[in-house]
Amino acid sequence: MINSSDLKALEDSLLNKSGNVALHTRFRALFTLKSLKNEDAVRIIASGLQDSSALLKHELAYCLGQMKLESALPALEKTLRDKSEDPMVRHEAAEAMGAISTTSSVPLLKEFLTDPERSVRETCEIAIAKIEWDNSEEGRKHWRSLKKEDTAQLYTSIDPAPATSGLLSNTKPNDISPSRIAELQSKLLNTKLPLFERYRAMFALRNIGTPAAVDALASGFTDSSALFKHEIAFIFGQLLSPHSIPALLEVLRNGEESEMVRHEAAEALGGIATPEVLPHLREWMNKEDAPRIVRESCQIAIDVWEYENSDEFQYANGLGAATPIAVVA
Repeated sequence: MINSSDLKALEDSLLNKSGNVALHTRFRALFTLKSLKNEDAVRIIASGLQDSSALLKHELAYCLGQMKLESALPALEKTLRDKSEDPMVRHEAAEAMGAISTTSSVPLLKEFLTDPERSVRETCEIAIAKIEWDNSEEGRKHWRSLKKEDTAQLYTSIDPAPATSGLLSNTKPNDISPSRIAELQSKLLNTKLPLFERYRAMFALRNIGTPAAVDALASGFTDSSALFKHEIAFIFGQLLSPHSIPALLEVLRNGEESEMVRHEAAEALGGIATPEVLPHLREWMNKEDAPRIVRESCQIAIDVWEYENSDEFQYANGLGAATPIAVVA
């Protein structure tokens, strides 16, 4: 339980009530609120969707989806409908609706299957397919099995798509043969397949998690879909494999790449937290001509890097002391 004064402190930090709360400190407050998984946290997080930072708003939407509380749906629906909002934020709102996975969300998601923004319409396509899968015989059986299993899951996130059938459990799978990885890579790269099926192959490769699986995932960075590529970078942030560093650095440095892909690459590098990534994160955080989302993502990534290289017990310590990070104004 958390007392009212601590809840107020988290709210003030996340919403920057004082006007001088560093972005990385606000992120820590956000993830502390996310861990509460209650209605107060939903209310506070949803109220932050008026912020000027697209990066923060996209993370707010993500956390609302991961909390899986239906009370978040009105704020998410409003965000998806707002065509003046950054596409990265609208995409995350649609994905969060898929994570909450109520069939009542499907009609609205279908409305945006023809949205002008590719990342939005693709996310809606995947979210609809996920909700349908969750309510299928396979999906219901999978969720029932998770409730019964005592085995700890490697990844606690609610993913936008389940792994390919036979690799659903995100414990380490038995079949990590080269032929199995090649088969999944083929599905991953096959643009004739529905995005949902390609995502299933993506998460199956994540569950395998070997260097060969990382290489297979990295081959997807040649795709034309920013949404698809950003999900690969997100997965690399879950895998935390140093083997993915060269591919992630290439994405971060590529000024022609979508901001949403570069943002996920930066944050993945912060999570991997090896010494060689820090100079790159500092460089891009302080590049005045870099997009705001990239600069802010590097700031968050440096905070995560410092956490991973500290003796702090947990990252979601929004009531603790903030670590100062020198940022060029």
